[in-house]
Amino acid sequence: MNILVTNDDGLFAPGLRALVEALLPLGTVWVVAPEREQSAAGHAITLHKPLRMDPVQLNGLGVEAYSSNGTPADCVILGCLTAATRPDLVVSGINKGANLGEEVLYSGTVSAAMEAALQGLRAMAVSICSYDTEDFSAPARAAVLLAGPVLEAVLPDDCFLNVNVPAVPWNELTGVEITHLGRRAYINAVDRREDPRGRPYYWFTGEPRESRSGAGTDIGAVNAGRVSITPVHFDLTSHETGPRLEEAARVLNEGIGPR
Repeated sequence: MNILVTNDDGLFAPGLRALVEALLPLGTVWVVAPEREQSAAGHAITLHKPLRMDPVQLNGLGVEAYSSNGTPADCVILGCLTAATRPDLVVSGINKGANLGEEVLYSGTVSAAMEAALQGLRAMAVSICSYDTEDFSAPARAAVLLAGPVLEAVLPDDCFLNVNVPAVPWNELTGVEITHLGRRAYINAVDRREDPRGRPYYWFTGEPRESRSGAGTDIGAVNAGRVSITPVHFDLTSHETGPRLEEAARVLNEGIGPR
């Protein structure tokens, strides 16, 4: 199995190292990851500057690894187009901090997995639900166990997995749940400050507000100590809303065309 690993926390993040170590027994692993942290980079791709891939050593791992000045999504594209062998699986992570609810729209970790799905590849994004932990063993183990089912075409071509693991040892997890996205909107604020020359600058701050975190949601599963596995696809169409717009479409149609 050929596995491409990336992330949004940067090439030397401990979560990426733990993920690579866990996946090595499954096949050939190589890494293309951002040279610096790109959290909340979303699905940006780079069109306005040259992209670079510099070979680096991940001490003790013995894998081919590259540092890129691009975004997480860029790294997936670069990894797919420059490799001698197309990856069978793309794994993004292990991200420090959860990616739940609306966070999937902002997350560089999740966007890397989505880009892999857009490239027609099996993919998953893996996160641990804490910013303070240095123990990535549980999400690493989850990634290894899921790599088989993902590769065996459980997912349709336009779908990937978003995996969130509570920050507890494996034997303290209460189970695994297939979930849907909850609602975790942020209460945003802008902090205005001044630099030493008196020029203003702004710093975004925000706190999550979980408005839908009940049974079946990714938030609810994590809150209950379970691994959340959410199948995600990139069709953002609100299919149930379409029929409600038929009357508006009829009115618009009446106004279109020659008079």
